Amino acid sequence: MASRRDFIKKIGAGSAALVATSAFSNIIIPRKQRKLGVALVGLGYYSGVLAPALQHAQHCYLAGIVTGSPWKIPDWQRRYNIPDQNVYNYQNMSEIASNKAIDVVYVVLPTSMHSEYSVLAAEAGKHVWCEKPMAKTVKECQNIIDACRNNKVKLSIGYRMQHEPNTQTIMGYALSKPYGKIKTVTARAGYFEGRSDHWKQQKMMGGGAMYDMGVYPLNAARYATAEEPISIYAWHETSRPDIYHEVDETTYFELEFPSGAKASCATSLGKGMNDLEIKCAYGSYGLSPFQSYGGIRGETGDGILLNKRIPNQQARQMDDDALAILRNESVLVPGEEGLRDIRIVEAAYQSAQEKRTISL
Repeated sequence: MASRRDFIKKIGAGSAALVATSAFSNIIIPRKQRKLGVALVGLGYYSGVLAPALQHAQHCYLAGIVTGSPWKIPDWQRRYNIPDQNVYNYQNMSEIASNKAIDVVYVVLPTSMHSEYSVLAAEAGKHVWCEKPMAKTVKECQNIIDACRNNKVKLSIGYRMQHEPNTQTIMGYALSKPYGKIKTVTARAGYFEGRSDHWKQQKMMGGGAMYDMGVYPLNAARYATAEEPISIYAWHETSRPDIYHEVDETTYFELEFPSGAKASCATSLGKGMNDLEIKCAYGSYGLSPFQSYGGIRGETGDGILLNKRIPNQQARQMDDDALAILRNESVLVPGEEGLRDIRIVEAAYQSAQEKRTISL
């Protein structure tokens, strides 16, 4: 898999990476390359975001669905012209192996189900796109990685922000350090979850703020420093203990990095927060919002605007991943990246429970 440094080199060309130009004349891809067929597994809220995005993608399209809710099928078939033979349920999903119209399976299920269905997809010989967070445990993450490797299919984790151009500028700064040594990172991501009986409030399903939203500031702290943290201290808070009695409603965590940089992070299902700030020896920069579906923007302390626009983040993410498959190149966000975050998430819960700093 490509290293973080290799990834930054790749993104230097920006959005031009999605357009065939003379610079790519040595790439063996026909000018009219076929689109990859994508099957969405789970037809909840986020699949309702991905499906319209696939209508704007250039290198992939919505070919099939896998659902445990049969009443949703007629509407999805009507809206997206999905034939009967491309509709599956959780019991017969393995039959997707013989369906040549489907190249990729995108797992968009509660966190506790990611490993099972990602492995099933890989064993069916399909490339796997797994939504974040990758899984509940490091072991489950490794199971997905192993299944994809053993079946010779590509695996990508749905960290759409790493495909977003302003975020990629921040990632580039982490290596070039235009404002000197990075001193501190502040990253916060959260929203008010009004539902009171949802899987995000259930421990068995992989609920909790740290899993659901916490991977945004966690991943941001890592890509904003281009380092892996060496320790974490975390603690939880809740304003609704009647709802959040199994999982965390709000989690704060602090990270320390080998260079001496420190990150102060927060995540919540009880209040809105959406900002990333990096302070360096000779200046600062950041994004606010930094993880919304659109409108990512920010600036540097000396007035450089970070406000590149793309039409659709999800379409960009899926096109990037489709091109990696078509060109047989490394994906931008491999399974190992998702595993690294889950290892730290597990340490965050351990830290909060034991009320001590955990070495990583």
